[in-house]
Amino acid sequence: MSIYEKVIVIGHGKIAGEVIEHVYKSQKKYNYSMVYIAHEKTSFKSAVGICGRLHVPYYTIEDEKELTCYFSHAASRCLVISAGNHYLFPEIVTENPNVTIINFHNALLPEFPGRNAPSWAIFENEKETGITWHYVMRQVDAGDIIIQKKCRITPDIRAYELTEKLMRLAYEGFSEKFDEIIENRAMVKRQILPVKRRIYKSTDIPGMCRFNLDDSPEYIYRLLRAVDYGKYNIFPQVTTQHQRKEIRINRYRKVLSDAIEEKAGRLYLPLDEKYLLRLSWSEAG
Repeated sequence: MSIYEKVIVIGHGKIAGEVIEHVYKSQKKYNYSMVYIAHEKTSFKSAVGICGRLHVPYYTIEDEKELTCYFSHAASRCLVISAGNHYLFPEIVTENPNVTIINFHNALLPEFPGRNAPSWAIFENEKETGITWHYVMRQVDAGDIIIQKKCRITPDIRAYELTEKLMRLAYEGFSEKFDEIIENRAMVKRQILPVKRRIYKSTDIPGMCRFNLDDSPEYIYRLLRAVDYGKYNIFPQVTTQHQRKEIRINRYRKVLSDAIEEKAGRLYLPLDEKYLLRLSWSEAG
């Protein structure tokens, strides 16, 4: 039996859509109402589309004060599921006895709390990472852990590829634990937070998106992969200096050592005995 009268999903992207579908399918079993809230303007419209198909009520609340008011005035017992959400729940919400919040984080907390965790895991040369579903408290990404799932960080993986892998793990973890969460019987693990805890902000940029050509090719390749979100410009273009000119890196690729093609606007750096890092560049201006 559910202890919650209402379930609210907030977030965007694939994970929010999958969570909405799962909550919808469980609605008859647990007899709660549900609603989806879109907070940010985003190019990811899948969650709204799913709500339309399933006839799930949804609202767009972009103003943070309005959103805080919405949550802080909750009069019935509700579960808030934060999935791909960047709104930080203030104390007036986290301390509301009618509101319980769970959040998906794309790292193995307490490692890499805050924003863009997949990028930082690649940039810091971690060999594995994962996802965490946790309860939300006043401190960012510091609440009790419900479930974690791990995955390898392979040597050539890019930030967008790792993000996709973590999204799949996020839904796996959520679907495994949802019944326990809704019935208030999930076993949790308390986080042991480091004394000096860095919370990564959206304005924090790996390597400041800049390298020197005398840096190790491995580092340069790692930096490029860490900030690579494909068509989404999460970070600025990576830059360096070459022949006393400021240049920007437009494309990069790991190629075999015998695959050199001498062309204008290309650089080759030796990664190891077998591979080169090919950089395609243009003047920054």
